[in-house]
Amino acid sequence: MARVTVEDCIENVPNRFELVVLAAQRAKQISGGAPLMIDRDNDKDAVVALREIADRAIDIEQLNEDIIQSNCTRHAGEEFEAIPFAGEMQDEVSRDIAGLMAEESGPKTLSEEDVEDIDGLSFEDENIDVED
Repeated sequence: MARVTVEDCIENVPNRFELVVLAAQRAKQISGGAPLMIDRDNDKDAVVALREIADRAIDIEQLNEDIIQSNCTRHAGEEFEAIPFAGEMQDEVSRDIAGLMAEESGPKTLSEEDVEDIDGLSFEDENIDVED
């Protein structure tokens, strides 16, 4: 068969980057034993994948779904697995917080400098009406 070109495929998949990803996915499927939709003619898997896309022999939407599914780490409906040491980490954090709280000895008292700084503050603002 004649050599397949990108222009042959662009009519079906206008984005060249998407075309590369789709062809790679289809080539992986072919190398994994998926049935061919066209004659191989001694072509490699990547060329067969591009020829299938150019000839509209495969469903592009289904191929997109296959790409999404192959990249998912968790499929819909599956439960998340609990991290085995999450409880231990929570206990450790709780102990650290309790230790920090225990280190504080009683209520804090203000120094004379702190009191002077507070006394020097004025809460009056000429734009605020105190009666409101």
